[in-house]
Amino acid sequence: MDIHKTIFFMAILLIYNHHTNSLSLGLNQDQDSDTTLERKNNHFSKDRIDDMDEMEDDSWEMVKKSGNQFVVDDQPFYVNGFNTYWLMVFAADDSTRGKVTEVFQQASAVGLTVCRTWAFNDGQWRALQKKPSVYDEDVFKALDFVVSEAKKFKIRLILSLINNWGGYGGKPQYVKWGNEAGLNLTNEDDFFSHPTLKSYYKSHVKAICHPLEHLHYNGFTAIIGETVLNRVNTVTNVTYKDDPTIFAWELMNEPRCTSDPSGDTLQEWIEEMAYYVKTVDPKHLVEIGLEGFYGPSTPNKVQYNPNTYAQQVGTDFIRNHQILGVDFASVHVYADSWISPSISDDHISFTKSWMQSHIDDAEQYLGMPVVFSEFGVSAKDQGYNTSFRDNMISTVYNTVLDSVRKGGSGGGSLVWQVFPDGTEYMDDGYAIVLSKSPSTSSIISRHSTRLTLFNSLCKWKCRWGCKKKHGLDYHDDL
Repeated sequence: MDIHKTIFFMAILLIYNHHTNSLSLGLNQDQDSDTTLERKNNHFSKDRIDDMDEMEDDSWEMVKKSGNQFVVDDQPFYVNGFNTYWLMVFAADDSTRGKVTEVFQQASAVGLTVCRTWAFNDGQWRALQKKPSVYDEDVFKALDFVVSEAKKFKIRLILSLINNWGGYGGKPQYVKWGNEAGLNLTNEDDFFSHPTLKSYYKSHVKAICHPLEHLHYNGFTAIIGETVLNRVNTVTNVTYKDDPTIFAWELMNEPRCTSDPSGDTLQEWIEEMAYYVKTVDPKHLVEIGLEGFYGPSTPNKVQYNPNTYAQQVGTDFIRNHQILGVDFASVHVYADSWISPSISDDHISFTKSWMQSHIDDAEQYLGMPVVFSEFGVSAKDQGYNTSFRDNMISTVYNTVLDSVRKGGSGGGSLVWQVFPDGTEYMDDGYAIVLSKSPSTSSIISRHSTRLTLFNSLCKWKCRWGCKKKHGLDYHDDL
């Protein structure tokens, strides 16, 4: 890290961390009684309505980070969210575009506030990026539509910029493009180190040609030079990098670099790209997209990994997140694919310890929020039933709530994944169709209610003034 980068990030950190007072929380463990929650909701109904009205009057502000928690307009923001990765592709087709609106509408109805989705499709069917730096304008307009619809339903977006896997192109497609350009690459992990492939990635982050050039390529109209962060939304006329609808940029979905188990190669890539994204867009949060595996820098932590292979994939949770420009930590939770495909109580105990370990790390070593940005259980697992899925979801939610009560680093979670009716043919086993899953929908809605109450009642700028305003500490009554 040279002196210029250090100075740049000092300025960025001053912007992000101007709220330095921590929030002291003293919440009781009442999280399982519907009767108690209803009584408390009614008890605070007038004050809650006043606060919610005030929220509605507020402008749509950027999510920021204050210490180890998220804030919006000096007010805490805890996430109950979901994944639906295919929104852009569905929006690109008139016959399926309505499903984008449906999933946002149904998610909003149960209080979900953040959606994670792909802002990439590289060289595949309905590709956004047909070739390096060559984009299909119609597909870009589809992404514009996704962003605009999300805002209508007060849902913020985590937009992932590339896939580690071959789905939707990802790292393998970039290597293929490199070979087509004569680079003679032999390993997909060359994506992380070859300067040409890194330039391809950067061109997806920032505009490279001005003014914009239009290209007619194989029957479609493409644009050269306008890429995701500098995109001006054709629906809202707002530049992506200025749009509060975007919660954060994700560098990559589940990056791994198995060719270098030391973790050095991936570490250098994250350092370079986190800095680069921040130079293009210092306003939005940035996260890596990691699964959370512990690596060589923390041998005392590898015991928490689901298996021995996890520490050999080139990722290193704590070290990777101690990089300037990374604002919060990401962790995935898949006990069924990491430990055993057969449903077991071991999945629940692993999930608890896995999550708690990362919450503790985020508090003790990183000083940032952690979001469990993918979690779920597959209906294809041996012994699967809805009750187990509900138990798993409740386990994740309760672990987050335990952290919230303590003012800890548990920033929220995003279930994998929510689908609207009629899209089951896209199901990978993890899909939740809310209209057909009443018990699961109820659990999601209830968790949303708890977080919404906390977010709306307990304001950073209020601090201990809330006791004076309401005559008691309603932290204890959440």
